[in-house]
Amino acid sequence: MRTLILHGWGGSDAPHWQSYLACKLAQDYGTVSFVPLKDKDMPKKDIWMKQIEDEFLRFKADVVVCHSLGNTLWFHLCLEKKAQRVKKLILVAPPSLTCKVSELKSFFPLKLPYDIYADEVVLITSTNDIYLTQSEADKMAKSLGAKHIVLKDAGHINTDSGYGQWREIVDIVKN
Repeated sequence: MRTLILHGWGGSDAPHWQSYLACKLAQDYGTVSFVPLKDKDMPKKDIWMKQIEDEFLRFKADVVVCHSLGNTLWFHLCLEKKAQRVKKLILVAPPSLTCKVSELKSFFPLKLPYDIYADEVVLITSTNDIYLTQSEADKMAKSLGAKHIVLKDAGHINTDSGYGQWREIVDIVKN
């Protein structure tokens, strides 16, 4: 299995679950691309898109795992027909499509893509994520035709909310 991991705003350095996931997949002889996107604290959509487009030329993923702004990046790649088709797409804690964080203004607003470039889509959200309401999450899951996993009181599903060694994500990726 070849897995591309797209981090969000600020990155996903250890002990974040995406770093944990990359290590676990590699330990099981999986092939992982975990691209450190440029200027992770002050990201620019065009720069991040170009980086991933270049990565698509080198790395042919079966699975893509996105967190936070990484989801938004994937949506933009799909909208501009620059995404790579994959077997499985896992979207974890995407922000609202109308996010108003000033450091992220080059990414928003946006709409959901019609073609998500994946055979299977899993959306994982939290009941108390400050960046996405449960109502928005439900609409997103329905629009994308995604299996929707809702975690109770998991915040933004990151290190701050206790998601470092998240064993369940490994199973979700592999199965």
